Amino acid sequence: MSSIAITDLTIVRDVDNVPRPVVALSAASVTTNWEHARHQHHKAQLLYSVRGILNCEIEDGVWIVPPQCAVWIPGDLPHSARGSGETECYCLFVEPDAAQDLPRNCCTISISPLLRELLLKVAGFPESYASGGREDRLIATLLDELAAAPVEDLHLPMPRDPRLRRLAEMLLADPADKTSKGDWATRIGMSERSMSRLLLHEIGMSFGRWRRQLHVILALQRLAKGESVQTVALELGYENASGFVTMFRKAVGMPPARYFSERMTGAETMAVPGIMLSDHGST
Repeated sequence: MSSIAITDLTIVRDVDNVPRPVVALSAASVTTNWEHARHQHHKAQLLYSVRGILNCEIEDGVWIVPPQCAVWIPGDLPHSARGSGETECYCLFVEPDAAQDLPRNCCTISISPLLRELLLKVAGFPESYASGGREDRLIATLLDELAAAPVEDLHLPMPRDPRLRRLAEMLLADPADKTSKGDWATRIGMSERSMSRLLLHEIGMSFGRWRRQLHVILALQRLAKGESVQTVALELGYENASGFVTMFRKAVGMPPARYFSERMTGAETMAVPGIMLSDHGST
């Protein structure tokens, strides 16, 4: 099995020179708060999180990867990546024409138990595995499962318009700011109507939905680092944990406790202080 330190960009770049359509690498050692600067490679990449929260950024968006999910990064796409808290992950590199129906755009993918086992199995193959044998058949099955994997809505689109980009940067810098939409428009030199129209055109979201998506992504990052629900709620500008949990449930379909517990199935248990399982979903 090829095992790397997740911060070793030299090995990541060299995968383009491996004469196989698929290369899998295991970053089995747990690493805390690592970051890859902006880079690219010809092969597409699947970055799968066993433990911890991963983030992938491209020019027009940010994707978050909770445990038991992965981010798909198309080939030749400049991107940066980082891990929040203690992370353990696997990297799969795929030639763009290795299979049909693979995602064409950057996205966060939910990893099924079968896909997870295939990823771990393929990561154990030698770099130059024999062509036309058992390894090729398992890789073909893996690619079929990958093409059918459901996409998670954990994407924060970033606008390109300089005024909207400034708005995004200010919200990222102070996510607890409760300034109204009209006042935000004034601050960036636009009318409220023009700002709303341009946001929908550029990122396909209303201002309210974009800010809620931002809060979900920031919350997942901070909860994974061990912050309590109460602390995260206050840092994001909510008056109490209950209001934050209500927002989180509306955005992702379940409260934080269940979200993390479901994604830890089959992985080492991760303790998140302040998240207690509750029949009423109050935390």
